[in-house]
Amino acid sequence: MATQQHINSYEVKIQPDDLLMIIVSAEDPEIAIPFNLSTVTIANPNKLEMAGGQQIIQSYLVDQAGMINFPVLGKLQVGGLTRSEVLKLLKDKIGVYIKNPIINLRITNFKISLQGEVNLPGTYTISSERVTLIEALSMAKDLTIYGKRDNILVIREVNGEKSYNRVDITKSDFINSPFYYLAQNDVIYVEPNKTKVNASAVGPNTAVIISAISILVSLSVLIFK
Repeated sequence: MATQQHINSYEVKIQPDDLLMIIVSAEDPEIAIPFNLSTVTIANPNKLEMAGGQQIIQSYLVDQAGMINFPVLGKLQVGGLTRSEVLKLLKDKIGVYIKNPIINLRITNFKISLQGEVNLPGTYTISSERVTLIEALSMAKDLTIYGKRDNILVIREVNGEKSYNRVDITKSDFINSPFYYLAQNDVIYVEPNKTKVNASAVGPNTAVIISAISILVSLSVLIFK
């Protein structure tokens, strides 16, 4: 039961350099306008199509101090807070001006990177803001046959400091690990196993030895022919 509660209650925390899309709505749309950033129009590069472009809602950039500059409210400290905590903060402050405001918040640049012994290494954008290590490995088409499942490295940055953490996904209790769920900008590195390491070390030497033997055999054939 405790494990299930941990899974259901997990939320990422807002970090510096996060881009937040925050939309405030109300029963009367007019009174919510001052609490929203304006939209920007991106021109369509295809001149063959009709004039105009796509409208994009601007995002709030969380600065290195964990602050955003919110319309009407001014500077707000959001770094280190969960999504629910930020929503409560905004509702309390905007509630002074608007009765029962509706607030939507999303991290628009949530991404993770997978490197090493995975079949499809790369950087992946996450739309749900909630992804497990197992789900991330699935996005990369699982580990290669040379990947070590019992010593996966998760590199995480918190408050400007990187931490290097080892995870053994072969153990059932890893679901309780603080790295079962990934945070934005996590880097996952899968180390090669001994078979891959030994093969890479022996491989070049083996090729040289085989070439040398081939040359000796050819010379022997020529000499004793």
